[in-house]
Amino acid sequence: MTLHASDALILRTWPVHEADLIVSFFTRDYGKVTGVAKAALKSRKRFGGALEPMTCARAFFAERPRQEFVRLDQLELLRSPLATPIDYPRAAVLSFYAEVVEEALPDHDPHETVFRLLIAVLEQTTVAQPWMPLTYFSLWMTRLMGWLPDLTCCTLCGERFAPGEASFHPQSDGLFCPLHRQGAGTLLSADTWLLAQRILREPVSAFTAEPWPKRRAHDLRRFTQQSLERHLERRLRSAEALNRI
Repeated sequence: MTLHASDALILRTWPVHEADLIVSFFTRDYGKVTGVAKAALKSRKRFGGALEPMTCARAFFAERPRQEFVRLDQLELLRSPLATPIDYPRAAVLSFYAEVVEEALPDHDPHETVFRLLIAVLEQTTVAQPWMPLTYFSLWMTRLMGWLPDLTCCTLCGERFAPGEASFHPQSDGLFCPLHRQGAGTLLSADTWLLAQRILREPVSAFTAEPWPKRRAHDLRRFTQQSLERHLERRLRSAEALNRI
């Protein structure tokens, strides 16, 4: 048996037996891990307040060779999204972060850049309009997974875009110029196209002071959502919830 400790973000939990929980959590050092937390529903001392999605905690767990699940012994709360009031849009955004990471990352594959991205957007989700960190996370997650096309030129012909020329299609990878725009493709507005390039150059904190109503960069979130779902080969339930807001 090998004992581990690492900072972690809780992704989801589901009950097993009477008081036990299976917990999926994303660690800084060991990647995505799934473990059994014995008596988690009864033990406030070992797990109290640290089992909500996107809670940051210090996880202590034991791994046995050839066993699918680790034994999750304790979570020490570091930062909770519930420390400040959470409305429905913020709750839906937190669920989106958790679902994308749960579905996109393989088990036991450390991904330090994704962990740092999550920590950065979580800090902003509680203090800024949630649409800003959601947009930032969606674009960067698409890039870190290797699914983001070149934003500056057409995927088919390599022609450089002018602002307002790039379009995307829900069934196709890439961005397309007016000549190669596909069927019912959707244009990225000039403002959105320029904003996407800023997001890839600047930290999320650079956007905190900017007004960010839901309509801002809505087309960029639609583009990244479609890209994520296409590569994951499944619909994201949390994205459907966000689209209904």
